[in-house]
Parts: sequence; structure tokens; C-alpha cells
Amino acid sequence: MKRTVAIIAAAIVFMWPAFSNAQVAITAVPFLQIEPDSRGAGMGNTGVAIADNASALYWNPAGLAFQKGGNQASITHSNWLANFNVDDLFYDYLVGRYYVEGIGTFGAHITFLNLGEQAETREDSPEIISRFQSYEVAVGGSYGYEVSDNFAVGTSLRLIYSSLASGTTISAQKVNPGSSVAVDLSFLYRTDPFDLGGRNARFSFGTNLANLGPGIQYTDNAQKDPLPTTLRFGWAFDIDLDDEGINRLTIANDISKVMARTTPKYTENPDGSTDTTRVAAGPIEALFKSWDSFTRNTGGGNMVEVGVLQQFMIGAGLEYWYNDQFALRSGYYYEDPNNGDREYITFGAGIRYNFIGVDFSYIRTLESDHPLANTLRFSLLIDF
Repeated sequence: MKRTVAIIAAAIVFMWPAFSNAQVAITAVPFLQIEPDSRGAGMGNTGVAIADNASALYWNPAGLAFQKGGNQASITHSNWLANFNVDDLFYDYLVGRYYVEGIGTFGAHITFLNLGEQAETREDSPEIISRFQSYEVAVGGSYGYEVSDNFAVGTSLRLIYSSLASGTTISAQKVNPGSSVAVDLSFLYRTDPFDLGGRNARFSFGTNLANLGPGIQYTDNAQKDPLPTTLRFGWAFDIDLDDEGINRLTIANDISKVMARTTPKYTENPDGSTDTTRVAAGPIEALFKSWDSFTRNTGGGNMVEVGVLQQFMIGAGLEYWYNDQFALRSGYYYEDPNNGDREYITFGAGIRYNFIGVDFSYIRTLESDHPLANTLRFSLLIDF
């Protein structure tokens, strides 16, 4: 399957290089880790301690609890992996939030990644056997509850459907769509505004354990691949730059880690030899087993040990607002070379007018030929 191999391999290996070096082949549906809104993406992939718009469903559902003024919907679109020049490879994210007096704020989202049409061919012949569509989709709902004026908790529930090569056959096994269900558990703490050098300031801290659930299986005899369960935590600091609050600056920092592990399974053959396969740990088990080092094969039989600190992914960003109408953003994102090796600078801007907002973000990779180079995201927000 020529194009199938190219596109699906790109989806698994190149879109999210955190998995290409560390977690490849043990995690499914990595599209759930794409940062969906242009605002957070423009700030170096930060947002767990900000979470003040509808996209809080991704960053931190607890942030919904503090959003009481009206309702909001947002849509984000990105032609994914623009350097590949594939027209039918794109990402869309639709999200909305709705406040119910006396109960709290609810949200819903649809995430869709289209991998386009694939052609199945024989290994020894260019003849096309069949054509099929490859795509992945997640649908979910969220709820945020305000425990106090400063502290909130939140949760999400999503259904996941992954159709990569449905209807084809690999190693005499029919490939089926994969499906699963996942939950998020989160909290957010915000201080009251306080005086700092004669200016109003606020500090916040949040965490979100996202995509906790059973793994996905594509063929009858295959082991289940775990979901990309991710622990994200971080802080944000806001300060007014003048007495009127017309100019405002936000500094944010997110740290995240994939909570997935595999363990070796040994099978003795009739001839006395032993086969070794790796079995994914269960979602709860992985929460405890993922706090140690692991080794990975870098190719050619070379093994590298990845320590615990090397497994953390770090994002940092700045956001400047003028009169709550115009914003400029920038950020930096880093992964250890032994655990993903993504490193890039982000830029973004936003405009708010009446009930409409528009945001965009841009990735400037430090490697000119990186698959994520020149990635653009555009988001439209509507308040109602």
C-alpha cells in the first residue's frame, strides 16, 4: 500500500515526533494531542493554567467553571503538515461552551483529522486493489464546577473512532476501525487580583490528566495500543502594564508527559526458542509505571536510555493584549532529542471585535525540513 504507508506512517511518526522516538508503536490516536486552538499554539503550546475560552475543553476542563459570562463557540482549521503538499490532509476542531445558572458550565467538541484517500496495492504490483478513506474523529463533552471563587475542578468524556486502513488486510488479518472512550480529570486554581508594583496581577496554576482510557485494537489478534494519556501541568501570570488595564501581559509555562508504558512478554516456541513482544500496560497501571527510565532503539541496534526528566515536554509563551481587542503572542517548545526532538518557536496574533474573534498561529521550526515547519492554524470565535 504505497500511499497508505506514506500517509499513515507520516501520521504516526512525523506529526507528533514525541512518539516517533519514544512511544512509536505503543500509542494509538496521537491526533488527540494536537493543540487545537491558535491562541495556545501561538504561545508555545501553553494553556493549562489559562483555560479562559471554549478551548479549555482541551487544555483544562476546570477552566470552564470560571466562564460565566455568556456562551461561546470556536472552530480551528489547519492544513496539516503543509510541507508534504497533500491537499486532503487537514485538521478541524469545533468546540462550544454553555453556561447554566446555578449548575455550571458545559462544553462539547468534535475533533477531526482527515488523512485522505489511500490506494491499496500489492507489494509486487502497482495494480490498485481498492481505495479507502483514512480519518480519525473524537466527540466529547466537558463540565467545570466552581468549588470556590479561586478553585475549580473539571472533567471530560470523549468517544474516539479511528479508521486508518479499514477493510484492508495485513498479515492475513482484516483491519477494522478502532474505537475507545477516554476521560479527563483536571483542576485550576486562580488567586484574587493582587497589587504588584502598583499594578493589578493574578497568578494561576492548573493540571489536567487527559485521555485516560482503554487502548485501541485494529485487528483481532493484535495487542491493544494505549491511548496517548498525557499529564499536563503549568502556571500563568497576568499583569496590567498601566493603571487603566489597557495594556496587559501574560506569561505561561506548561510541562507535559506521556503516561504510557509497555512491558516485555515472552512466548516459548515448540522448538525451544523464545519470542519477545511488548505489551502495553493498562491505563491505571501506566500512571505508576511511567515514572522511570526506558530504553529505545535508535536504529541499527543502538539503544538509548531515556531518563525521567528527558520525558517531559516543555512549552513557554507570552501574550500581550491591547484594550482586549488586539493580541500578539510568541512562544518556545522543547523536547529532549532522545524523546521526540521537537524544538520550535511559535508566533501568533488575535483580534476581537464585538462578538467575533480571530486568532492565528505559526510554527517556525529550528530545522528547515522538519514536517511541522510552516504549520499555520486559524481559529474563529463567536460569543453569543
